[in-house]
Amino acid sequence: MNSKNYIQAFSHIKNNTVSLNGNPIYNLPEQNFSVFIKAAYKHLETKYSKFFKMDNLSKLAFLAADILLKDSKSEEDDIAIILSNRASSLDTDRKHQSSISNAEQYYPSPAVFVYTLPNICIGEISIKHGLFSENSFFIFDRFNADYLLDYAENLLQTNKAKKVLCGWVDFDEENYEAFLYLVDKQGDTIHTKEEITRLYTL
Repeated sequence: MNSKNYIQAFSHIKNNTVSLNGNPIYNLPEQNFSVFIKAAYKHLETKYSKFFKMDNLSKLAFLAADILLKDSKSEEDDIAIILSNRASSLDTDRKHQSSISNAEQYYPSPAVFVYTLPNICIGEISIKHGLFSENSFFIFDRFNADYLLDYAENLLQTNKAKKVLCGWVDFDEENYEAFLYLVDKQGDTIHTKEEITRLYTL
């Protein structure tokens, strides 16, 4: 598939490291996710008071997206979002289940329950950046570059978006990984399956 669109920028969060375009911009080794992600939020001067109330999946997606979108010049409804993972909202689902499994201490928390859908992280990103765009969250067994490519290309070619934020954001207990990239109609890195896969594996 010949593309006329480009990967404008990409971010990773994994192994207690935040990277932008392949370059580490924050690292905090030998800490659990909760400590690491809060420290990264403060270091990167991200300003969004609801961040500390989010579940872990949303914190991961939000920070990886914010790195790419904070300097975006697109109009508010021009950036679509396509995210994916393998664990859905399983980490939060476990917390919710534990709050209702004991009949004697039954207390389902609305603050936890609201995050028992994986696409809620898209909502947090959209609120922060004023997006009213098309968005979807898909569950795959593994990172699926083909699907992300085809969906993003369709949105751009049909003028449903001027940019598309795509990627993989997975969180299951202390196993986590985020890879997001921004597709635009201009740039240096052509938007192909091979290039998406290469950047994902960096």
